[in-house]
Amino acid sequence: MVININSVYKKFNDLLVLKDISFFVEEGEIFGLLGPSGAGKTTLINIITGQLEPTSGEVKIWGVNSKNFGEDIYKKIGMLLEIPGLYDRLNVVQNLKIYAKIHNIPYNEIGKVLELVNLEPTKKPVSRLSNGMKQRLLIARALLHNPKILFLDEPTSALDPVNARNIHNILFDLKQNGITIFMTTHNMEEAEKLCDRVALLNEGCICACDSPFNLSKKFYKDRKINLIKNNGEKISLDFSSENIRNIYNLIKNEDIFSIHSTEPNLEDIFIKLTGRKLYDES
Repeated sequence: MVININSVYKKFNDLLVLKDISFFVEEGEIFGLLGPSGAGKTTLINIITGQLEPTSGEVKIWGVNSKNFGEDIYKKIGMLLEIPGLYDRLNVVQNLKIYAKIHNIPYNEIGKVLELVNLEPTKKPVSRLSNGMKQRLLIARALLHNPKILFLDEPTSALDPVNARNIHNILFDLKQNGITIFMTTHNMEEAEKLCDRVALLNEGCICACDSPFNLSKKFYKDRKINLIKNNGEKISLDFSSENIRNIYNLIKNEDIFSIHSTEPNLEDIFIKLTGRKLYDES
């Protein structure tokens, strides 16, 4: 395993914000830390990346304790966290040249990483870029030194669906290239689409950790099939051999407009486990 978190607790003064957190991340997977705002996601990702020390417990990356992270570890990880840290008056290439110089990376690598995230080397200052372009620039910056693990804190927050889809495609490509991705999100649809496994975090505790499919299967108790006939009539059927024949006859008579199964999504599972939504729009 690449990342191993064992019984991590975190206190700020008398406030306990993380409680007995334990899970692992395998090489080459997209792992999602899923929870509502204020659940402790950012605190945990800061601990995993060595920016905060846990009150107790331990975090290891490639077997190295987070308290002992040095240049050898940080050369292998890229981060896109809460504070962007872009230079608004500089353009895309000028921003990346600063970080290339910090990492002692040849400037010709900039063009390669911009191509990877599908971003043109525009002369516009960053302040005039769209949110989607800024997010792709941040990912390019995180990838500039060719990391093996990418940490992303809410990578598509505040993006429109088109730009979010572009980021998703980039992440899939990175996974195909063998990069391990650890991401936080409160977007359950994003997690279901992207993640091999997810950990559900609520009020500082992990309440479930598995693949979206396995979690859905575990909580899929009320198995039904919902149909809409061509006349608009809605039908809900239990799984049974008799109902299979009924569905077959409807299909044979071309009398079905749509058919859907009713397995729970991550939002349903989170509500069942915690009694609250992942994302409160209020």
